[in-house]
Amino acid sequence: MKLNIKPLADRVLLEPAAAETKTASGLIIPDNAKEKPQKGTVVAVGKGTKDEPMTVKIGDTVLYGKYAGTELKLEGNDYLMMRESDILAII
Repeated sequence: MKLNIKPLADRVLLEPAAAETKTASGLIIPDNAKEKPQKGTVVAVGKGTKDEPMTVKIGDTVLYGKYAGTELKLEGNDYLMMRESDILAII
């Protein structure tokens, strides 16, 4: 699916990974105890700034801080918009 959105400057649009519904031992996690995922897939990137070109690219799976980004709902899906500097690592 192609989104009609282009982040500006050093911003990145991510699709967060789904929250875990079971523990490793098979216990089901209730909705109110689920942790927000800190991993997602890059779906759009800005051009960067004149001093800092972008490192991440569309399709990269990245780790980001727990409270990073702004939550958006576009075309019925949840996304996060954040600066590239909020991304901790590319997996």
